Amino acid sequence: MILKGLRILDFTRVLAGPYASMLLADFGAEVIKVQSRKTATGVELNSTGYFNTWNRNKKSITLNMDYQEARNIALKLTAISDVVIENFSSRVMMNWGLEFKDLKKVKPDLIMLSMSGMGRDGPYENYVAYGPTVQSLGGITYLTSYNKNNPMGLGYSYADHIAGLYGVLAILSALEFRDKTGEGQHIDLSEFEAVTTLIGPRIVYESANDNITDHNINDTQNFHSAPYGIYRCMGNDRWCVIAIYNDEEWRSLCSIMNKPDLIKNKKFSSFTMREKHKIELDDIIEKWTSDRSAEEIVESLQEGGVSAGIVQNAEDISRDPHLHSRDFFIHLEHPVLGDTISIKTPIRFKSDPAEYWTSAPLLGEDNRYVFMELLGYTESQIKSYIEKGIID
Repeated sequence: MILKGLRILDFTRVLAGPYASMLLADFGAEVIKVQSRKTATGVELNSTGYFNTWNRNKKSITLNMDYQEARNIALKLTAISDVVIENFSSRVMMNWGLEFKDLKKVKPDLIMLSMSGMGRDGPYENYVAYGPTVQSLGGITYLTSYNKNNPMGLGYSYADHIAGLYGVLAILSALEFRDKTGEGQHIDLSEFEAVTTLIGPRIVYESANDNITDHNINDTQNFHSAPYGIYRCMGNDRWCVIAIYNDEEWRSLCSIMNKPDLIKNKKFSSFTMREKHKIELDDIIEKWTSDRSAEEIVESLQEGGVSAGIVQNAEDISRDPHLHSRDFFIHLEHPVLGDTISIKTPIRFKSDPAEYWTSAPLLGEDNRYVFMELLGYTESQIKSYIEKGIID
């Protein structure tokens, strides 16, 4: 496996950090996730679907970082690791005495990724954040909203995935640099800034134009197609997308809907007119789509040369024949949840067979392996640490 031999000490929680370390684990890195019984709750509870989605292929140990002895153990683990990842606010690792300057003393060529909402300096340094927070602050919510009075945004923590991907790229770059120079790196990754990099064209547009009035950035007027929209189909919460880019496609749509009279209607005779009477036209189309299944509509429209697609939900995706043909889904046996289905990464290497993947670990499942085999602690030492609450 392409990252076999790479060891990562993982202090991350929730999504952005665990997503980054999961990607590295998928390709063979040994990821040791540091947990604690008192914090393994909510989405960090090992038996939840959320935790299992982002923590496959990892190992779990328990350390109560309130104890100095636990911090000393963390230093010993750092000494035998290549990378340390954390996604706390900047003060947490400092309070534990585990900042880069401390870790570097035991591992001079260490690579450390610090993922935080705002970065490790500046007036927002100590702010904590989640994906939707920095999506709003970084401009994504505005740009993906349909109405300036109701900026709903994406409805999902897209920013966390972006930050996780940036983090993986940074780690791989630092590893290459270390291979060439022998030097480690401390990577300061701001999720706020990661999101803001995605709106570069809009920043340029805003700075180059005065008196901007187009608040409905994600409105259909920004697409040269009419009609263009999402239409209700038969069934519970079923939808399809239809986009007409030219008059030929418009005539085809009218023919498939068996409404040839629309072609002769002056209100819909051109792109400009169809856009002008958009609401009326959308109502006509939706009356047609609402009596038919999304699958039937899309198949007939695509055969007629009209751009159309099903708005797929998770159940649809789980049955998608193309994904199944590419073995995109993998079954992972979990000791509590049983047979679980996970998705593979879209990046494939022939040397990285996913059949060696494992489900997310139980809390402290790998304590004995890490503390005894890797660190060399004896049975009596482990027992003493457990009794003291250091290994919890």
